Amino acid sequence: MRILLTNDDGIDSIGLHVLARAMRRHGEVVIAAPDREYSGAGAAVGALHLMRPEVQRVTIEGIDEAWAVTGAPALCVMFARLGVFGPPFDLVVSGINPGANVGRSVYHSGTVGACLTARTGGISGVAVSQAVTGFGVEGQGWDDMVRGQRWDTAAAVADVVVGGLIADPPAEPVVLNVNVPNLPLEQITAWRRAVVGVQLPRSMAAAHMEPKEGHEGAFYVKMKWGDPVALPVETDGGAVEAGEVAISYLTHISALDLPPGTGAEQALAALIDAAG
Repeated sequence: MRILLTNDDGIDSIGLHVLARAMRRHGEVVIAAPDREYSGAGAAVGALHLMRPEVQRVTIEGIDEAWAVTGAPALCVMFARLGVFGPPFDLVVSGINPGANVGRSVYHSGTVGACLTARTGGISGVAVSQAVTGFGVEGQGWDDMVRGQRWDTAAAVADVVVGGLIADPPAEPVVLNVNVPNLPLEQITAWRRAVVGVQLPRSMAAAHMEPKEGHEGAFYVKMKWGDPVALPVETDGGAVEAGEVAISYLTHISALDLPPGTGAEQALAALIDAAG
């Protein structure tokens, strides 16, 4: 069993190191992670012809092979699939992200995006995120929020999830999105297979421009965070708020069948008639 470890917070993230060491009992662990912060990158790989990406070997305690990549987590996974880091991998594990990736944040999370990219390449992925004090904002934890993170709790949860996935592998590649409260392991109240919600425990509420001194026509964008909100416990965000581990299976993107006569269908038909 070869396991690729990655994240969107960078190669020097403590959460990545703790998670990687927890994965060692499941097989050969190789880290390939961005050389810097890539939170919010989603499944983007970047403009490869402009980036000219590079990899550099780094040393991480307890891990035999680790690489820093000048690109997003999805690019790390893509390089792994193409053989840059040796033989094929059997599983991708991404995290531990400081900040719960729940609700709409799954769309722009680089932690989750790495696993979506893995599944596209025929490999299952497990995304591991942990709530932070103050709830985090849009799935991200700022520096002043991540003090006191109980990384060992999230790593222990990931250990169980990955062990179960390996013991009973699915017929088709899957993406498991795992969100863990920032609590001691014994204080976690339950494990829940949660639905992906729409709202976040805390979101951006507004943004405005402020002039940049000495630069005509240039502005800083100042953001304002909304207040924390209570979410239904059956959702991923609500479960984590309630002190539960939330596990969600993320589906493939698929086209939606609409009934004939829908406005978009009519517009398309008109375009085809006009072209003909």
